[in-house]
Amino acid sequence: SYRPVVIVHGLFDSPEDFSHLRQFINESHPGTEVTVLDLFDRGASLRPLWEQVEGFRRALVPIMANAADGVHLLGYSQGGGSGMGVRGRGRGHGDTDYLRWLFPRHMRSNLYRLCYTPLGQGVSICNYWNDPHHRDLYLNSSSFLALLNDERLHPNASAWKQNLLRIQNLVLIGGPDDGVITPWQSSLFGFYDANEKVLEMQEQPVFLQDTFGLRTLWGRGALGGCSVPAVGHTGWHRHRPTFLHCILPWLT
Repeated sequence: SYRPVVIVHGLFDSPEDFSHLRQFINESHPGTEVTVLDLFDRGASLRPLWEQVEGFRRALVPIMANAADGVHLLGYSQGGGSGMGVRGRGRGHGDTDYLRWLFPRHMRSNLYRLCYTPLGQGVSICNYWNDPHHRDLYLNSSSFLALLNDERLHPNASAWKQNLLRIQNLVLIGGPDDGVITPWQSSLFGFYDANEKVLEMQEQPVFLQDTFGLRTLWGRGALGGCSVPAVGHTGWHRHRPTFLHCILPWLT
């Protein structure tokens, strides 16, 4: 009688990485249908995010068709952006340790030169590369995040906002010891200003202007944040206290 749970994995992940989370759900709610979408696994997770969003959307269609009361959609890391794209909206962050691994430190300050090109936008990481020092380039060149956050005019903005507002609850999970998402507050819709000072969600222009529905969700009590210390990025989906505190209360 519980709603199905659908998990969208992150960068370089695959369904077998989520065995702990499956176990937590099944122990708490026996019989719950849990699906980790088996698409864009491992290296294929670098494919453009619009391509991934469409693939995940198609995979969700039959699951949704058999779930009269809806589903719980859990997005991990990059999968959070993909999942929000499926719902019609998104969020993003500026830097990750994956970029530090892929690109030496001296290259990252110039990464915008690659990411903000048509070639760069063909790689998932660049789709949510938000460089606070090159705001104009981001707004004009980002083919994914700037559109999802309604930071650039596009014809789908109104429909995407309405799609987001149809969800019952949006729950954000992050913490100061993530070690990958930078700034970690971007897991909770915070982000840098031009001086790399972190502004919390309520200080962000996209919230204040309610560009894609954040302020509306907040106003009706449908937007929640869950901050958990001492959890590294790859540990979120296998950390039982996080599941018990941040996820289980919302599973119905």
